[in-house]
Amino acid sequence: MEFQGKSALITGAASGMGLLCSRCYAAQGGSVAMVDINAEALGRCVEEINAQGGGKAVGIVCDVRDFKQVCETVQKTVAAFGRIDLLVNFAGGAATRIQKVPPELEFPEVPIEVYDWGLDVNLRAQLYFAHEVMKPMRAQKSGVIINIGSASGEAGSERDMDYAAAKSGAMYGLTRSLAIYGAKYGVRCCCVSPGPVLTRPDMVKIKTLMGRAADPQEVIDTVLFLASDQSSFTTGVNLFIDGGRLLRRW
Repeated sequence: MEFQGKSALITGAASGMGLLCSRCYAAQGGSVAMVDINAEALGRCVEEINAQGGGKAVGIVCDVRDFKQVCETVQKTVAAFGRIDLLVNFAGGAATRIQKVPPELEFPEVPIEVYDWGLDVNLRAQLYFAHEVMKPMRAQKSGVIINIGSASGEAGSERDMDYAAAKSGAMYGLTRSLAIYGAKYGVRCCCVSPGPVLTRPDMVKIKTLMGRAADPQEVIDTVLFLASDQSSFTTGVNLFIDGGRLLRRW
């Protein structure tokens, strides 16, 4: 029960790794504010986690691109649990895929609104949540912020330039800056940057030195390790979980 008596705010919590992280955090005794824009799916996921036992879950519907909604979400989390010990910024994804842009369109033909969406969700939202969560963490003189990067933020992308740029910003500039500011208040910030993860079947096609994509649990285990007291002297780092993909050109 590593997180007994602690609370987390996890974005993108109604699906994928955000949901898995919420399940695992609650299973270890932590209370979790599950944040997502999909109200229907979020309600089902909150019910599921509360039924499993362990920590309590509450659902908060939020468009992470909207700073006012982000502020209200942080306020609701503090009202529910009295404190925020962990923020995990899982909300995100490649804009061209999520916005269903035809694959034959190259970078100059992709509507700029698609890239605006990607920059907002993958970088601006992580900054928004860190900005507001830092306030209660600073007051309680403790806390951990986990940003989510990507191997694409290191390698670049021929088409998803917004995604690569946003993730690179989260991995390096944002994470390191938050670590520098937060240190004097007992707040740590780290980043986890996956390569291919089996959240979608097509991830098996991406090559790695280890010959496979990651199981989502492998990513969550790293996130929760960084969030735990076992990592109490670790801050400002970015950890790649990519099976060695970045060690060579494919």
